[in-house]
Amino acid sequence: MPAIKTLPLRLNADPSRVVVRPFHLGWHANGSGPSRTERIVAAVLAMSEHETQKQLAHVLTDFEARHWQTRRVFMTRYAEIAAVLKLEDRQLSDARCQLIGAYFCHEYSYAAAALMNPSVVPHPDQSGMPRDSCRIVMSLRAVGEGHISSIAFREGIITHGGDFQLATEPPFATAADAQEAEDHIPEGQVTIFRHKDSTLSGTVIFPITDAQANGLEDLRLVEFHHEDGRKEWLGTYTAYNGRQIQSEMMRTSDFRTFDLLPLTGSAARNKGMALFSRQVNGKYMMIGRQDGENLYLITSDSLTDWGEGVQILTPQYPWELVQIGNCGAPIELDEGWLLLTHGVGAMREYSIGAALLDKDDPSKVLRRCKEPILKASEDNREGYVPNVVYTCGAMKHGNNIFMPYGVADSSVAFAFVPIEEMLALME
Repeated sequence: MPAIKTLPLRLNADPSRVVVRPFHLGWHANGSGPSRTERIVAAVLAMSEHETQKQLAHVLTDFEARHWQTRRVFMTRYAEIAAVLKLEDRQLSDARCQLIGAYFCHEYSYAAAALMNPSVVPHPDQSGMPRDSCRIVMSLRAVGEGHISSIAFREGIITHGGDFQLATEPPFATAADAQEAEDHIPEGQVTIFRHKDSTLSGTVIFPITDAQANGLEDLRLVEFHHEDGRKEWLGTYTAYNGRQIQSEMMRTSDFRTFDLLPLTGSAARNKGMALFSRQVNGKYMMIGRQDGENLYLITSDSLTDWGEGVQILTPQYPWELVQIGNCGAPIELDEGWLLLTHGVGAMREYSIGAALLDKDDPSKVLRRCKEPILKASEDNREGYVPNVVYTCGAMKHGNNIFMPYGVADSSVAFAFVPIEEMLALME
């Protein structure tokens, strides 16, 4: 194994990280009577102004200090309820509107169960960075109540000395807001935005569409370089509705506005797709696992439509005999495309390995690791899913690969892997 530098820093599940989210009740009546929604709204409308103020004060006493812009969230939720129940023409006090909104919100601990499967890319803003340092954006899969997965972010700096400093997490987390879809937007696409006063490290992207209802899983970020010189940050992830999965893509140019859109084509029925950071020979390229066991190279003329690929890697060594998959976007080196892989061996132990693909023809595997680069050790074996180390994306920094990785589907650790030593392991 290479001389990996593991950092003492560890990110763990944290039930204290909470956001205010909509609490959904049935809109329609059961039988001949009013729905619960109508009953609750009618009860608040029947309160005196004094009682309304008293009940709102009670809610704010319990929750306002725990959240950011709580009153604004309540008013936004009221507007949604008012549109359904046609209350817009009612002349209601702010207190009454906020109280109605509060009845249809709840506090959600988005990372109470696990924090795992990170990916990392250079930050769009590198202003003020010393030479050989880099500001980064890291995505994380946060798992909360009901095992629902969302996307969280953290910012940090890789220093010129080859260390990593994580930016301070803000005291309040906020959910990104959805915008109304316009007529010209593709079916299933939604646009969400980070509030102008919220930091990226305090922003969480929750499931929005029916296809995403039970989770946004394992975002694989990449800094994509278009042929016209534009840069865009793209990420493939798995949308899960509790019964079916589908691959989707997140697109952003600034980590303030995000487009979430389904991928089309036969390859989109699978999970774990990872995009190359640029076109190769005029084609967009992905690494994916189409049969649950092997790795494929998939090419396309479109960023959003993906068909069948060509098999390039199959399980070969004992640590990967059950199945192999990708560990994020291939990383371009002088020697070729470095593809981090995960292998599953005996006792369902997950390890991280690597392969080197030809730079001009990535369907050609030049070399691959006979032994894993990183595997579960005694101090990172236990967790929600034991014996697992896993990453959704690393990045090159100087002569090293900076790799955040999930531990036992529970927490996130960090490592620097020397590129030269990693390549030397391959045959």
